[in-house]
Amino acid sequence: MRQAGRYLPEYRAIRKTRSFHEVMRTPELACEVTLQPVDLVGVDAAILFSDILVIPEAMGLGLEMESGVGPRFDRTVRSAADVAGLKPVDPTVDLGYVMDALRLIRRELDGRVPLIGFAGAPWTLASYMIEGQGTKDFRHAKRLLMADPAAMTALLDKLTDAVGDFLVAQIEAGAQVVQLFDSWADALAPAEFRRFALPTYHRIIERVKPTGVPLILFARGAMWALPELAQTGADVLGIDWHIEPAEARRLAGDGVGLQGNLDPAALYLPPDEIRRRTESMIAGFGATGYIANLGHGIFQDTPVDSARAFVAAVKGHAG
Repeated sequence: MRQAGRYLPEYRAIRKTRSFHEVMRTPELACEVTLQPVDLVGVDAAILFSDILVIPEAMGLGLEMESGVGPRFDRTVRSAADVAGLKPVDPTVDLGYVMDALRLIRRELDGRVPLIGFAGAPWTLASYMIEGQGTKDFRHAKRLLMADPAAMTALLDKLTDAVGDFLVAQIEAGAQVVQLFDSWADALAPAEFRRFALPTYHRIIERVKPTGVPLILFARGAMWALPELAQTGADVLGIDWHIEPAEARRLAGDGVGLQGNLDPAALYLPPDEIRRRTESMIAGFGATGYIANLGHGIFQDTPVDSARAFVAAVKGHAG
């Protein structure tokens, strides 16, 4: 999941003099931060350093990263008129800095490990755009969904097209795997999930599929929908820590790869316990068609040695 970040002292050293936006928008800095977990922790793939909100920003919503608050947009999208006023996104132009970073990272990696790109899924992006920032109750987003489903559908349609184009552009710039994150899928009831989120996955995956590059789909909190997620055409499904590995495999079936799902909080445990839990997780998923990983992003105060212990446990697995 998230690799680079505040748990690494080397990243914090960069952020003392550079803002998040500056790091993300400067290919040389994004490259340096992307490579840190590869060089310092020993992970088996590099994940592009960027943010899921670059698409809403490119659509005309001013994005700020406020200390202690997180991302915040200058304006919100809460009506059909607001949706109509969003700018179309040309990823090679409006998000060219992402493509420049990918090309540079790919050169610097020189084949050591694969490079993974990513994008936020439409529902998660729409929620941020409607709320204006992170939220716990999704009140405004769900109000629009319930009161004006046509406006919500129009917004999701625009985002679906933009995300699909963005992922394809990342692949053309050098990404060897892409991930689609619906971090807030758990905010939707099953009926709304099937109506507003699931169709966007199908369309985005159809857009990416002709490239031949694998796509990982992660719908956090929607593990109940694994049988349906397995039918989207995704090559791999991300699994959060709210489900047992063996149950995830049973629900998803054998036709799709799985990734996950160690609770990130487990990295606060001693190294021996991290190793024991990692071994148990791998045994539950089975070694075939499986990517060992956390069940969500690593916490910012995770000891670096604990991240290394997890990676070592995976690489040392005897299966």
